[in-house]
Order: sequence, then structure tokens, then C-alpha cells
Amino acid sequence: MTHIEQFLAKATTQAIASLYGIQFPSEQVQVQQTRKEFNGDLTLVVFPFLKISGKKPEDTGNEIGNYLVSNFPELAAFEVIKGFVNVRFSRKFWMEMLHQIFSDVAYGTSISGTPRYVMVEYSSPNTNKPLHLGHIRNNLLGFSVSRLLEATGHRVVKSNLVNDRGIHICKSMLAWKKWGDGRTPESSGEKGDHLVGDFYVMFDKEYKKQIEELVAGGMPREEAENKAPVLLEAQEMLRKWEARDEETLSLWKIMNQWVYNGFDVTYKELGVNFDKIYHESETYLLGKQLIAEGLEKGVFFRKPDNSVWIDLTAEGLDQKALLRSDGTSVYITQDIGTAHQRFVEYPIDEIIYVVGNEQNYHFQVLSLIMQKLGFSWGKNLHHLSYGMVELPEGKMKSREGTVVDADDLIAEMVETARLMSLELGKLDGFSEEDSKRIYRAVGLGALKYFILKVDPRKNMTFDPKESIDFNGNTGPFIQYTFARINSLRNKSAEQTISSSQSLNLSIEMNDKENDLIRNLCQFPEVVKEAAETFNPSLVANYIYDLSKEYNQFYHEYSILKAETPDLVNFRLILSECTGRVISFGMYLLGIEVPERM
Repeated sequence: MTHIEQFLAKATTQAIASLYGIQFPSEQVQVQQTRKEFNGDLTLVVFPFLKISGKKPEDTGNEIGNYLVSNFPELAAFEVIKGFVNVRFSRKFWMEMLHQIFSDVAYGTSISGTPRYVMVEYSSPNTNKPLHLGHIRNNLLGFSVSRLLEATGHRVVKSNLVNDRGIHICKSMLAWKKWGDGRTPESSGEKGDHLVGDFYVMFDKEYKKQIEELVAGGMPREEAENKAPVLLEAQEMLRKWEARDEETLSLWKIMNQWVYNGFDVTYKELGVNFDKIYHESETYLLGKQLIAEGLEKGVFFRKPDNSVWIDLTAEGLDQKALLRSDGTSVYITQDIGTAHQRFVEYPIDEIIYVVGNEQNYHFQVLSLIMQKLGFSWGKNLHHLSYGMVELPEGKMKSREGTVVDADDLIAEMVETARLMSLELGKLDGFSEEDSKRIYRAVGLGALKYFILKVDPRKNMTFDPKESIDFNGNTGPFIQYTFARINSLRNKSAEQTISSSQSLNLSIEMNDKENDLIRNLCQFPEVVKEAAETFNPSLVANYIYDLSKEYNQFYHEYSILKAETPDLVNFRLILSECTGRVISFGMYLLGIEVPERM
């Protein structure tokens, strides 16, 4: 409940006690936002009180409404619609709420329950290809959730687990050895992660070609997929890597560094960062050690082919492989080791894994494995499962080279912002340096907002053109609203009009101003709910609604030329508070708001 909803709930319990002699718990009072087609600020649900009153819903509602308005000066009027009481707060009450918001420099932050120490893992790329559109959603979600948790009083460690080993890495390495001709990022002028990704695609093309040749020669397809010579070579390279073969390790280190250098550029462009970076190559051995201990304890079992498994059929799941028959590790091997290492290194209460929904089962299994190994924190491994990102043309496939690279998309968004800004004349009179800074902020803001405004659990289609519209539910629209408020602030300074720290509480505000203040009052609760549910879209869509409402107010009413100095002061403060909330809300989403546009 918001602060205002709590006030009404407590007032209602007093009304119930006075009218009917019953102590009704305030936390069980049902309060909700009044629907737009009715008059009111909040709506009280009457039905839970009917057994207490012994009267009809309308009669009970009128009795409670009359008591509230008669005994609480904060409440101005009420209207009963069947079993609901729509309550209106006084204008003076809303004016006092605005003054509280204006005086609170940290408005929007709060302590949500008991503060926790949380590690948020996001990004988790493979070092065999560049970051793509799917990674962008992952990074933006993880970074925003981290800021939301911090804003609600929690301590956060932002971590990244780089998948830098395994058969997929060996595929790129093998392709480079076969067809690379010594190419490097320096010699080719290509970004390192893109260069390595090209060889991953080359491997896949050769692999498919060999499969078709084997099938044409009479081999069953499934057998051909397992016996294609290039795949067998990659598997042998992986065995050499795990055996610490010097030549294999040397090539692995060189090619991985090319990718790391490329990733760093992309992360900087996206505006995300990490407090700790883990590497699978450094944790999989710890995972193997924990699996060996689990074997001794009987938690795991070994099959006749020497592979190691866990049986989770009693938990409604199935059997899960933990080590291959040749002793090499699988994905969950390193996740076991990494989870243990994190709880040893940090006094954290939980880990939040930002990973796509195709890995739901994987994280169910990981949590159960850690609990069965005797680690109580195993139950505190939470999976922030998010949906896939598609383009209007459909799905993307890394191996086929049909993904949208993050770098290409960022560059396209910035260029689109530049062209649209020029077309609309929004950068007229700006220096070249200021223009570049603004259209970069607008392009990235469009990208980030379009992705974060969608509930993480849902699949989404990213449309670059739609995302950069200056009038729709987009980042540029919100950024332009903030710039408009900032411009208003600058004009008031030029005209030596300054907003006083005090408000004339007797001002008669209009309905639009009342709605704006009521909307501002909801912000802390929106932030709290977004943090608790790991859902930045709640903040994104709230900020859009606030911006839309403010723009309507801005167009309908004069601010600097209002009828009286007190009214000018009030509207400047209302604008200032709206700007602060927009700015902080966008900060929580990792989006910059330019002061001028």
C-alpha cells in the first residue's frame, strides 16, 4: 500500500470501531485506485464489512463515508457506487503531499522489508560470438534490477559469469586454425568479438556440409551428426584444453582476449558495468570437486558409461547429467562451482540469475543440487526468467549468422535518432558536440526503454522504428518531457521567477494538477513493487503515464504566466517534482535524460 492508502485503511478501521464496535485489522482493509470513469482518488471496498454492519452494501458504504468525511479533514467528499466507496481527498491534503515530495531529495527510495545482500548475475556471454539483441535485454534487465534493489535499501553485487570454455569455444578456435590464415583484430580491422563470431559461423557451415556428405554416403543422420569429422576434431580440442595442452591453451587465451576487448566496448556503449566477473574456466574444477564429494555421499551416481548423474524423479523432475562419460564437464558443472564460490567470497543472502526462460529447468535443478549437497542457501538461488526478443522478421540464430549484433543495433539506433532529430528540427541551434551527445542519449534511450517497458516474463518483438517515435510510449517522448521541464526551469531563472520553498496551501488547484500530484504520490510504491518483483517495466510505464499527464497539463495551463505569483510558484514546484521523478525513474532504467533537446 502507498502512504495514502495506508492512511485511508487506518481511518476506515477507526470508522468500523466507532460505528460497529469491532476492531478490524487495517491490513485487511481493501483499498484500490478509483477507476477513471468514477470521481474519486481512492476506492474503499465495502463487502468485507457487511457481516459486521448487518446492512446492505450501499447503506454500509454511506455510513462509513459519512464518518470518514466528518472526522478526517483530509477527506473532502465520497460517493457510494454499489459496494464501493469512492473517496476524494481535500485539495489542501494534496498540496501538503506535494510539499513533502518537494522537500524529500531522495523521493522514490525506500526500505523494502529487511535489507538483503544480493548478487545479481547478468550478461553471461559466450566467448565465441559478439553480444546480440538477446544479450541487450539481459544486460538491461540485470542492470536495472540492480538499481531498483539499491533504491529500496538492499546491498547489491553486480556479477557476470563469462562462459569462456566448452565445445562451442573450441568450434571457433578450430575454425580459426583451419581457415583463419593468421587473421587478428589488428590485421583485419575487425572488432575482436565479431572476428571470433565469424569463425563460429564458418564452423557451423562446414559441420552441416559434412553431415550432408555422410548422409549422402548412406550414414543415418543422427549418427552423421555425431561423427562429422570437424565435430570430432572440436571434441578432441576440448579434451586437450581440459588436459592443459599448452598450444591449445595459448590459442584459447589469445582468442578470448580478442572477445573480452570487444565486449568491453559494447558494455561501455550500453552503459552497464559489473562489480565482479567470474570465468567458467576458473570455476568448473570446483564444480567437479563438489560433484566428487556428492558421489561419495551418495547424492549422485555413476552410470556404466562413467558419466555422473543426479536422480530428481522424487522431486517431479528427471535425471540430470553432471559429467560426461569422458569426464568433461557440462554447463551445470561450473554453475555448481560458481554458486559455491560466490557464497564463500561474499556474505550474500541470495543470487538472482538473469537468464532466458529456456533455462527454467536448469535453475530448478541447480537449486535442488545445492540443497542436496547440504548448502542451506541453495533455496536462495532465484531465476529471473525472461522471454525471448525477436525482430519483426522473426527469430535470430547465432550459428547461422542471422543475429542482430548489439554493436550494429546501437549504431543504427544512434543514427536513426540523429536523422529524426534533424528532420524534426530538434537540434537547431545546438553545437555539433552537444548534438552528438543528445542524439546518442536519445538513440540509446529509445533502445533501452522499448525493451524495459515490456514485462520481463513476456516474449517481445523489437521494432527500431517504433521505439524512437517522439510521440508514443517511448524513451524519446519521456526524455523530451524532462527537457521541456528543464527548459521551463531555465526560463523562470531568466525571468527572475524562482520557486519558493513554501506553498500557499489555500490555492485552489484544478483537476489536472490534482491528478498529477496523486500520480506523483504513487512513485515510491511503484519502485518498491518493481524491486520486489524484479520488473522494471512497472517503473517504465509509470514514468510514461506521468509524462503524458504532465504534457496535457503543460498544454492546457500557463505556468510562468499564471494569474498570481502563488500559482506560478505552485506550478513551478509541481513541474520540478515531476522532473525529478522522471529523472530518477529513468535512472533506475539506466537511461540518460538530456537537459536540452
